[in-house]
Amino acid sequence: MTLEVWAPRAERVRLRRPGVDDVELARGYDGWWATASVALNDGDAYGFVLGDAEDLRPDPRSRRQPRGVHEASAWFAADAHSWRDQAWTGRQLTGSVIYEMHVGTFTAAGTLDSAIARLDDLVDLGIGFVELLPVNAFNGTHNWGYDGVLWYAVHEGYGGPAAYQRFVEACHVRGLGVIQDVVYNHLGPSGNYLPEYGPYLRDAEQNTWGASVDLDEPAVRSFIVENALMWMRDYHVDGLRLDAVHALRDSSDTHILQELAEATEALSAHLNRPLTLIAESDLNDAKVISAREAGGYGLTAQWSDDYHHALHVAVSGETQGYYADFAPLAALTKVATRGFFHDGTWSSFRRREHGHPIDARIPMSRLVTFSQDHDQIGNRAAGDRLSQTLDEGGLAITAVLTVLSPFTPMLFMGEEWAASTPWQFFTSHPEPELGRATAEGRIAEFAAMGWDPAVVPDPQDPETFVRSTLHWDERTEGMHARVLTLYRDLISLRRDVPDLTDPAFGSVQAEADEITRVFRLTRGLTQILVNFSHVPVRPPVPATSAVLLTTDAGGTVAYGFAALPARSAMVLAVERRGRVEPAH
Repeated sequence: MTLEVWAPRAERVRLRRPGVDDVELARGYDGWWATASVALNDGDAYGFVLGDAEDLRPDPRSRRQPRGVHEASAWFAADAHSWRDQAWTGRQLTGSVIYEMHVGTFTAAGTLDSAIARLDDLVDLGIGFVELLPVNAFNGTHNWGYDGVLWYAVHEGYGGPAAYQRFVEACHVRGLGVIQDVVYNHLGPSGNYLPEYGPYLRDAEQNTWGASVDLDEPAVRSFIVENALMWMRDYHVDGLRLDAVHALRDSSDTHILQELAEATEALSAHLNRPLTLIAESDLNDAKVISAREAGGYGLTAQWSDDYHHALHVAVSGETQGYYADFAPLAALTKVATRGFFHDGTWSSFRRREHGHPIDARIPMSRLVTFSQDHDQIGNRAAGDRLSQTLDEGGLAITAVLTVLSPFTPMLFMGEEWAASTPWQFFTSHPEPELGRATAEGRIAEFAAMGWDPAVVPDPQDPETFVRSTLHWDERTEGMHARVLTLYRDLISLRRDVPDLTDPAFGSVQAEADEITRVFRLTRGLTQILVNFSHVPVRPPVPATSAVLLTTDAGGTVAYGFAALPARSAMVLAVERRGRVEPAH
């Protein structure tokens, strides 16, 4: 085989393997270097030596780092796996429910293989896609995944690339799609040797997490696009979630997001199965998901944090910081019918006008919404879930408006049974200075926001990681079991009632009463009534409506009024032409 590496900053490049003489690479065109034919078998250690130094560096495209990100790479023969998912034809995002999972805290063992043992639970729940937080190699034993430095490698602590193949295969055999969270806007603080090879980063241009990736370099763009294709082609992944695309600084004629979308569509046509790209964007700009013919980038979907904010405020009453603009219940009405709350309106948190309206011709399913996710839990000072602050009624309301939202719903692992465990910010930086700086920075950040530093856990403390691991045994007990049953019933209802997956903006209406705290969401002939207040209410409903689901046994419909107990929700099938339309 021939090995190639882009290293325009090196005057000399050698391939180094244990027990074998170094092999000089030949300088090629535009900063590329290549070997003559070399033999590498699965598991063989190797790396590159740059210039006249003697320190070995990992392969920037390494698939496996068995001894960590500072050590030699190991050759991985991706095509050696005998796939058993030939019957898998893929899954459309529209109509599906996504389940966000962090491998390290999903089970006590924290591996891809141990996660396989719980996939049947997700099938039983009704999940369509499993979305994995980043799995690429980072320094240390545990991390959220956003400190990755070798984008092509699967973290060895999770089981490495072979375990990843087994996981994807196990999902497909069970009818589950897989979305992989990838980070192309920055690299982690330890083990990033890319700048020694070439100008991967713009050192003079910073984003929130460090130096920006240099998207003016064609080789860097190729590095990103080829990485995206690797997950979907070599590991059979069904789509990618692109982290913080607003931090991608790209002034080229073709934006990197459009380039990714075009390459993904070409691969989808070749594989003959749907492939999905979901963007996390803070811009509230539907250009990301608009068709390229209309001047957009053509991605499949994007997250809408506004729906989270409006629902969180309505159910919890929190109005600090960026939640302030969402205090009126009308905020939930607007975001449920128009997708974004800030669509050119004043943002008090940002101190400027923010966002753009969404073209109503765009399907609502192109927005991914949630009531909890890794950011909105983990970036709270104590990493507390809604289950640690809300009553059971509040949790039930949240479940209804998460699963039956007009958009594509996403759950965060453990949400479906109101997990008692927090999900906190944790790191395991081996370097004492970096670990101390991370912990001190975390405390200072929340102190500036008015939080008591005493409630902020030390991210470097191993117990912070342990506390964040799910306790699966609790899901069959008491309130946890009741919430799990509700989520299961809601997902089943969403699948059975066509109104609840209709992606047209025109199919949704919403209204809110600020005094009674009643919210009504109408989707075709289906109505969702929610009582956010702590007292019973009786809102009017069409006569002879049929109750499809209620979160409280006291909820009834009679004489054209619904009896909604405090902190409860009800789903109704509305009468048409003298009869009640069937649920399915």
